[in-house]
Amino acid sequence: MPIREFSRSLPMSLLRAREAVMRHFRISLRAHGLTEQQWRILRALTSFEDIEVTELARVAYLLGPSLSRILRDLEERRLIERRTLKEDLRRSVVSITAKGLRLIESVAPSSEAIYAEITRRYGADKLAELHALLQALEVSLWDMPLPGGDHDSDEGDASL
Repeated sequence: MPIREFSRSLPMSLLRAREAVMRHFRISLRAHGLTEQQWRILRALTSFEDIEVTELARVAYLLGPSLSRILRDLEERRLIERRTLKEDLRRSVVSITAKGLRLIESVAPSSEAIYAEITRRYGADKLAELHALLQALEVSLWDMPLPGGDHDSDEGDASL
């Protein structure tokens, strides 16, 4: 059975589109001393008062070892706070600090300018449709059986 052309594979198409988008954001993030993954964590934390580390890994699509390293760096920079739960010392929760929120506020204008230019070039309607299509794809594939069993050993990806 022939395999589809490499450039027409869905994972590669999604990666190319992601790279086309992220190359613009990376410059802004670097100017603020942030990596993509650090930014993803900070942005995720703005949606929660506090969140358990394991849940944060799931929400931000990061693997545990990568997340631990990122959290350590963000904590050293006082952009986040981490505390252990009294009822279970093995579990910890994370929250964003006022300094972290100020950093997000300083990145926001350049981030929104990039979004505005993407919208201008691609079109607001097409961008909204793309969001809807990607969400529909995600939902439709979520309960699709995985090859070789029902476990997901590669959940999350530090490079997303």
